[in-house]
Amino acid sequence: MEIVGLAKKVTIYVGESDKWQRKPLYAAILEMLKKEDCAGATVTRALSGFGAHSRIHTASLVDLSADLPLIIEWVDNPARVERVMPRLKEMVVEGLITVHEVEVVTYSHRRLRELPAEAPVRDVMSREVYRVQADTPLAEAVELLLDKVYRALPVVDQEGRVIGILTDGDLLDRADLLAVSAQKELNEAETAQELHHLRQSGQTVGECMTPNPVTVTDDTTIAQAVNVMVEHNIKRLPVVDAQRKLVGMVSRVDVLRALAEPPVAESPRKSPPPGQHIRVGDVMMTNVPTVRINASLVEIVNLLVSHAHRRIVVIDEQRRVVGIITDGDLIKRATREERGGIIQSLTRRLPLGQVESFQLSQRTAAEVMTGQVVTATPETSLLEALRLLLEHKIKRLPVVDSEGRLVGLVGRGGILQALGSNSSAGKSVN
Repeated sequence: MEIVGLAKKVTIYVGESDKWQRKPLYAAILEMLKKEDCAGATVTRALSGFGAHSRIHTASLVDLSADLPLIIEWVDNPARVERVMPRLKEMVVEGLITVHEVEVVTYSHRRLRELPAEAPVRDVMSREVYRVQADTPLAEAVELLLDKVYRALPVVDQEGRVIGILTDGDLLDRADLLAVSAQKELNEAETAQELHHLRQSGQTVGECMTPNPVTVTDDTTIAQAVNVMVEHNIKRLPVVDAQRKLVGMVSRVDVLRALAEPPVAESPRKSPPPGQHIRVGDVMMTNVPTVRINASLVEIVNLLVSHAHRRIVVIDEQRRVVGIITDGDLIKRATREERGGIIQSLTRRLPLGQVESFQLSQRTAAEVMTGQVVTATPETSLLEALRLLLEHKIKRLPVVDSEGRLVGLVGRGGILQALGSNSSAGKSVN
């Protein structure tokens, strides 16, 4: 679970003797929050206090059976709090619930944990899934994707059964939506203008979605889901019930992030997790597209077009890593004159010289790259590489030797494949 930025803190005051369906209320609330995929909660037992009945309860040797106040604190993202709150109100028949806005500066975990390959997808899937229908205006769906809140939108019928999926990749694959899909990196005025044109077009989600997507059920094992993602080269899967109704989404990031969550209970390890034995050097790709810091914009775009990963590592004369360039970097840092041609080149996979609208630019890699690159070494463990990817919210790590020279590249896909290989061999997924 990842929470950074604005969040809500829910504080629940109940009595120690309060019950819910024959269970202690505080325990029932914790179980419910865990089941609803919440970030975590803490229960504190008070020394003394009184509530609506004005009876003072105190912990003392004289009265060890006092009905002491309990305080349950829960911090989570606002959408999840809103979703779970009705259930919480139903359970707290007598007590107090308060909600305050807070800012989460950091939410760090302990070490990575073992995640059994046979654990069900429901343990790691996201239950908060915004869904659309085939007749939903495409502009409405595009706005959700542009906000980066959702990476993919499941498309369902009137009964909630999954019939398709819409991703930002689907937008990129359609020439009439090139400008819209690029708005993630543009200003608000340009975005509003492009969305207005899209609304006027009357296009619907059904015209652009990928129909009949690959799905899994919530009792599918994590190992099976990993193998499905690897086999079909996809990043996320809708999770459905027996009637094919949508119940959640699981992505490779969900699986990888789950490794960084603190376990519910510690248990002695008989041996180190398999992920500790796998080094980055065992899974990295060595055929990495590179350019020098003075490479031209034309050279950069043409190289991105010819490589599926759409990332280029910038190196100096000694092959030391000095930067990285993605297609997003180019779109974000392109001038107005350059942008149209770059978008067409990247989407249609055409060399920039074959795009009529492109005006020759003298800019170089130094002007469009992202510097201060996070790197790994061939000896870095797979689990440490995973921690770096999640901590810095990046997809790939350049791999360097002891002198800082580039030797490879490792990313989420490579790690997922390694995990899939481990689970196929009957080991734990790590």
